[in-house]
Amino acid sequence: MSDSRPEWAPASINLDQPSSARVWDYFLGGSHNFEVDRRVAEQAISFKPDMPDLARQVRMFLQGAVRTAAAAGIDQYLDIGAGVPTMGPVHETARETVPGARVVYVDHDPVAVAHGRALLAADPDAAFIQADARSPRAILDHPEVRALIDFDRPVAVLLCSLLHFVSDADDPAALVATLRDAVAPGSFLVIQHASHDGQAGEIIEMLQMWNTKSPEPMYWRTREEIENLFAGFTILEPGVVQVQQWRPDPEESRRTDLDHVRYASYAAVGTKPAAG
Repeated sequence: MSDSRPEWAPASINLDQPSSARVWDYFLGGSHNFEVDRRVAEQAISFKPDMPDLARQVRMFLQGAVRTAAAAGIDQYLDIGAGVPTMGPVHETARETVPGARVVYVDHDPVAVAHGRALLAADPDAAFIQADARSPRAILDHPEVRALIDFDRPVAVLLCSLLHFVSDADDPAALVATLRDAVAPGSFLVIQHASHDGQAGEIIEMLQMWNTKSPEPMYWRTREEIENLFAGFTILEPGVVQVQQWRPDPEESRRTDLDHVRYASYAAVGTKPAAG
């Protein structure tokens, strides 16, 4: 039996169909999810109890990558596959260093978009649009994107927890290449991507469970495949590493329970070099 429809949920939402954005919101402790999302999330946690901690690690990586870009003077951010903006969203993180930073969030999930638009209603330097990441040209040409992002200047393109929902048939490398060709030298590319490297049978079983129950199947890739997505970018230190190993803060670096088996995820940040 589905939830009664909350006031903030668009009428078009199917309350009986899970969404990756809303499941992730549940992992992060958010409230913009439905019974079907919570059910799938709890099934995932039963296979892999570390899922909420993985969501936290990914959020910490995203925030660290945004702070790195902001420290380099980047004042424009395009967050594709943004999900529900919880726990220190990009515009707040970037503006810690660059007060006038402009941010456009992109997601295909109507709940993420509705919540994001409500959150940003009074913010002239941020927007949230509904679009499909598999059509990057449509995102780049969107009037709200063009109104806030000047592609003649460096921009940070954020692709966290996104590309593992893009099938090989939809060609994630071509998607990234379209974005790369549209941005100016000095731009940043931020990617976090799930991987099956070294994973045990129960984790593969969890992936199969998700793919059976969700309209958004996942496509886990190897470290080499993820590194290849950075073609045309210079990857910053420490390279393509486990998400928890990308420039951890001192408290996290002291933890002894952070390993690949727990998180099954790589992350990296690259910059676009000057031509020639």
